[in-house]
Amino acid sequence: MANKKTQPTTPPRERAFLIGAELKGHPGLMALEDSLSELSLLADTAGLEVVGELTQKLDRPHALTFIGAGKVEELKALAEETLAQVVIFDDELSPRHQRELEKVLGEKVRVMDRTGLILDIFAQHAHTKEGMLQVELAQYEYYLPRLTRQWTHLARQAGGGGGRSGSAGGVGLRGPGETQLEVDRREIRLRIARVKKELEKVEAHRSRYRAQRKRSRIPTVALVGYTNAGKSTLLNRIAHADVHVADKLFATLDPTTRRVELAGGTAALITDTVGFIQKLPTSLVAAFHATLEEITEADLLLHIVDISHPNALNHYQSVTQTLKTIEAGHIPTVSVLNKLDRLRDPQAAQKTMRHFQKSVAISAATGEGVAALLHLMYEELYESYTPLIAKLPFQQGALISLFHELGQVQRVEHGRAGVLMQGRLPGRLMAQFKRWQVKSFTFEKEEAEL
Repeated sequence: MANKKTQPTTPPRERAFLIGAELKGHPGLMALEDSLSELSLLADTAGLEVVGELTQKLDRPHALTFIGAGKVEELKALAEETLAQVVIFDDELSPRHQRELEKVLGEKVRVMDRTGLILDIFAQHAHTKEGMLQVELAQYEYYLPRLTRQWTHLARQAGGGGGRSGSAGGVGLRGPGETQLEVDRREIRLRIARVKKELEKVEAHRSRYRAQRKRSRIPTVALVGYTNAGKSTLLNRIAHADVHVADKLFATLDPTTRRVELAGGTAALITDTVGFIQKLPTSLVAAFHATLEEITEADLLLHIVDISHPNALNHYQSVTQTLKTIEAGHIPTVSVLNKLDRLRDPQAAQKTMRHFQKSVAISAATGEGVAALLHLMYEELYESYTPLIAKLPFQQGALISLFHELGQVQRVEHGRAGVLMQGRLPGRLMAQFKRWQVKSFTFEKEEAEL
């Protein structure tokens, strides 16, 4: 009798229990139930199996354990009952919260928050050197004040960093009076310094690449939006690209740029960027500075919104807030209401368009409305002009020439240190002049500032 070949088995997923709190006087963009549903999707993306959830209404976070003492005991009982191996809080925990919770729940249960979960997902999805370095930096800076048994987890997970700089086992030598925790902290600080130096090199390369693109005079467009809104699908549709697409949160992490042909022989360079999410950790915004510059340096933003999602307007507001945080709120923006094909009544999208800035409804999956989007992009990049008054130092000769060449100059006045210009510029060029923009056509005392 022939032996049957045994098929490899998939290892069981870690069991996760979710905790959400509704803080009095601090309403989020989403209802607590919706926020926990999103947290469940994040957990699934990270490879975890959600086995239950617990909620509490609070006037303010508890000083020791974030949730109240009674809820902590209830959580401990539920974690034991469901055999949960990790509990995940929907809000960011302080290092003290995390330590106290781990004491109560015991060594068999890991405690993490939304930020730590997102960092784990990013570590799984980063494939380029830049992406891995950015995730590694964010993880180190997040875990530094939380050093307990989390350090061994970080050494395995942090963007592959543990392997590149020597394993954590290499930090065993201690100076007089040093504890292992102090040694570990010193090691992480050294790794943070190393990663920052490597990122500076990557950022310098990206800056040179952006400068080269600007010299080509081809306008740049950045796709922004809530995670899983369909940015990569749209890029594939309009640029005939082959960017990875998956119905998961943060399926795309590393930016991808492609050329798109527009009307009249014109073109644009479109970059697909990392998706945003509510409660986006500030550590991630800082760590992804180089990547987010693809947004802040763009001539036009396409804000992709999943119009079929029940929280579409909340997602839109969350992304808009993040764009302001990274100082990209001034860039001309088109709202792209995506996934028309998923609506029972596609006409419903037309009724909701008034809630969104300069919008067009499409389906990136089927191509419906994409032609109208391309036409609107052409108008915004090549036909839409914005009034501008700018005081340009003589050292900014390239911008002075650009204003004359592509703008509609109405008035020019030369001063001792520069040129005062008034006119209209294509919207795609406004970002380059933002630093030099003034409100009135006068030199007066301001000339000394040129």
